[in-house]
Amino acid sequence: MTEQPELKPLDESTFETVLCVAAHPDDLEYGTAAAVDKWVRAGKTVTYLLATRGEAGIDTMPPEQAGPLREQEERAGAAEVGVDVVEFLDGFTDGVVEYGLPLRRAIAREIRIRRPDLVITSTYADRFPGGFANQADHRAVGLAVVDAKADAGNRWIFPDLVDEGHEPWQVARLLVVADPDPTHVVDVSDHFDAAVASLSAHDAYLAALGPDYPKPAELLGMILGGPSEVVGVPYAVTGRLIGG
Repeated sequence: MTEQPELKPLDESTFETVLCVAAHPDDLEYGTAAAVDKWVRAGKTVTYLLATRGEAGIDTMPPEQAGPLREQEERAGAAEVGVDVVEFLDGFTDGVVEYGLPLRRAIAREIRIRRPDLVITSTYADRFPGGFANQADHRAVGLAVVDAKADAGNRWIFPDLVDEGHEPWQVARLLVVADPDPTHVVDVSDHFDAAVASLSAHDAYLAALGPDYPKPAELLGMILGGPSEVVGVPYAVTGRLIGG
């Protein structure tokens, strides 16, 4: 039998501003949005940053049509959990995002602009908990966020950002959600319905996945209900905390 990790509750008194960074529209809706709803309702400020517009994500629709549609769906999904600032990076293409200095710089720039106490991203491990393979864009963005956290606090890395007026910002904590080696947990039991509404806003994207794809409530029930045996609550978001 695999030994279950000992998870600590995330100390939510240590942050008031949160920046959530993901590769595609809908990535944050697979669980993280439940925690976002909790934090927004508690008076915290949460903003989203997406590396792409998900333009390659709908097989039946050309990218020039899918990109604007998925951007609109992401804004609608974010609004369901109280987030009204949703930014998209330019210069990165869905499906072929590469880890490197341009991506690190773009994320570090947003960190300096938003000046969050906590940054959220998804795992850059090759597999999710349960063994499912992780997608290339997720891995590239997740690792870039880890490095951009350090870059954002160093004025000698990307000095052009200082020239633009974006002074260094030290992020105290980074939570890597859906990580196969989690350390912390957020109880989101009272925020399941909001998470379902947030994912359901991606109607066109979900419809294109076909009739056999799980419905939002079913899928989130599996994702958020997975840690319940370990942490003793109906629904939870788990992640690996870096710093703090």
